[in-house]
Amino acid sequence: MTDYKASLISELKTAIDTVTFIRLILSSPDDKSGDLNKITTRLVEVKNKPRLSFLYSHKTKTVTKNFDIEAGVSLISELFGNNFSNCVIFTTENDLSFKRSKKGKILFNKLKPAHADCDFTTNHNLKKIKMIKIENNIYLERLGVVKRGKVFDGMSGKFRQINRFVETIDGLLDGSDLKVKKNLSVYDMGSGKGYLTFAVYDFLVNELKIEADVTGIEYREDLVNICNNIAAECGFENLKFIQGSIGDTAIENCDILIALHACDTATDDAIYKGIISGTEIIIVSPCCHKQIRKQLDITNELKEITKHGILEERMAEMATDTLRSLMLEAHGYKTQIFEYISDEHTHKNIMITGVKRNKITDKYIYLDKIEKLKDFFGIKRFYLEDLFNK
Repeated sequence: MTDYKASLISELKTAIDTVTFIRLILSSPDDKSGDLNKITTRLVEVKNKPRLSFLYSHKTKTVTKNFDIEAGVSLISELFGNNFSNCVIFTTENDLSFKRSKKGKILFNKLKPAHADCDFTTNHNLKKIKMIKIENNIYLERLGVVKRGKVFDGMSGKFRQINRFVETIDGLLDGSDLKVKKNLSVYDMGSGKGYLTFAVYDFLVNELKIEADVTGIEYREDLVNICNNIAAECGFENLKFIQGSIGDTAIENCDILIALHACDTATDDAIYKGIISGTEIIIVSPCCHKQIRKQLDITNELKEITKHGILEERMAEMATDTLRSLMLEAHGYKTQIFEYISDEHTHKNIMITGVKRNKITDKYIYLDKIEKLKDFFGIKRFYLEDLFNK
């Protein structure tokens, strides 16, 4: 083992043992043509045992794998030596940077901690994978997900979806300015039966101990009444559901905006409202993409793909969600598009997230990309773009 590997492993183990470890990031992959961009490693708790959780960030998806501490540390050493040229260990005391030059020389720097002002206690740093408890969980029982502390047959997919979504929220908070904010305002646009709305409130208030006001917007009045009754029964004082549509509902002082499975341009309405209200985190999972699909007029080689209905549909999905991502980027958001759950439960599993950047963005760079993409696909009108131009 080379000296730098011994030093890296020693520093990492010390940070974990002294409970100062926050996270580790492997970046600058050697294979520049590959799909993997970086790996983020955090401490988590699985079945009451500490694990190192590896989040593999690909260009098109994210994948999470968990390892015991010893195996995880060994894997980090192997990946830095053979696959990545940058490794940074973030701790509450210092940030430790290892960088491999093109000539193979290892440069080490000890930097001031980027998270010195954050309170990373043991409970904060060591996070459980499954964050929604099923024991004595009134809302999960009333919504038909669990009974007597056990997940109903046929509802395991929904329960995994709930936990995966809460895990996504947790990761987005950690990467935003909201991680130090003690009170949050959340809107869930098109909340439906409220599975995820209840879970988000439960997680923010009862797990993270944040003062949160969560509002579900739902057009169907019967679901609004049912959800408000369940919220009252749970004692969730700052969770409420309001009857209304996404397009007609005014949004003010919003920190997190959610819109899952909103049909066609309703997703664009939600993104627009999030952007103009200055929302810090925007999370959408689009449903259908009719507005773009019926406009596709491809005259280049890709026209062979659109001869087949199922492939034309997927092409419309990719074009629409790429345009949405670019519009978020144009307005200062760092975006990701990924598959947030397996498609065995639902095919509506693509998620777009936007986290507001601190730096100023030249929006015309992204608007130009939007115009070029529209020309390529023969798209005359993009609904989200029209909302900003009206």
